[in-house]
Amino acid sequence: MSNAYDNAHYQSIHDPDGFWGRIAEECHWTRKWDKVLDDSRKPFYRWFTGGELNTCYNALDLHVESGRGNQPALIYDSPVTQTLKTFTYRELRDETARFAGALAAQGVEKGDRVIIYMPMIPEAVIAMLACARLGAVHSVVFGGFAARELAVRINDAKPKVIVSASCGIEVNRVIPYKPLLDGAIDMAEAKPQRCVIVQRPMQAAEMKPGRDLDWNEVMAAARPHDCVPVKATDPLYILYTSGTTGIPKGVVRD
Repeated sequence: MSNAYDNAHYQSIHDPDGFWGRIAEECHWTRKWDKVLDDSRKPFYRWFTGGELNTCYNALDLHVESGRGNQPALIYDSPVTQTLKTFTYRELRDETARFAGALAAQGVEKGDRVIIYMPMIPEAVIAMLACARLGAVHSVVFGGFAARELAVRINDAKPKVIVSASCGIEVNRVIPYKPLLDGAIDMAEAKPQRCVIVQRPMQAAEMKPGRDLDWNEVMAAARPHDCVPVKATDPLYILYTSGTTGIPKGVVRD
């Protein structure tokens, strides 16, 4: 006997336009798509061609405007630092909009790349969402990666801005990130215009005048930025493969 899951699975296989079109109606679109699945250039399929939207708006603003602004959106629970903090949708939206304004003040626009080289802290999520809010393409690089590995990704992505932190925390040690970042930028041919650094209390980072900016300072000076509509087929982020079989490959997600 069929159930809801079986029915949904069947439709997704046999009627992908109808299935995914119905799901997509739950999102907010600034311009509705012309076609759900464009298969005119097989095997290079494109989804929701002609449509325009903003991922950050759908992740945050839509929930605030739907009356869920006071519900938890992000819970940061770090046993290592004994930190527990909850962000509501409204709080996360406001922080994200402000950091989007901070990035925009540094010249970040739709289509620009931003590398996020951070530990698992709330600012990393805020940075990702802020990039999406501007239509910028973010690339999260594993925090603590060796300078040479980071340099390879900098050369490929050519970021206008890199967002990082002074250090990462493991159970028994503090891992300084800033020397690794500085070394990677020295090695890389592509140079970011700015680096925004979260100064963590466990270890402060030495800042390079003219290039490095303090997260708290840019946030204090920033004005909230509205969401920028982008095409559904525009890049959202780049995620690099490990590079174990050669140069890391940048996988692009719309």
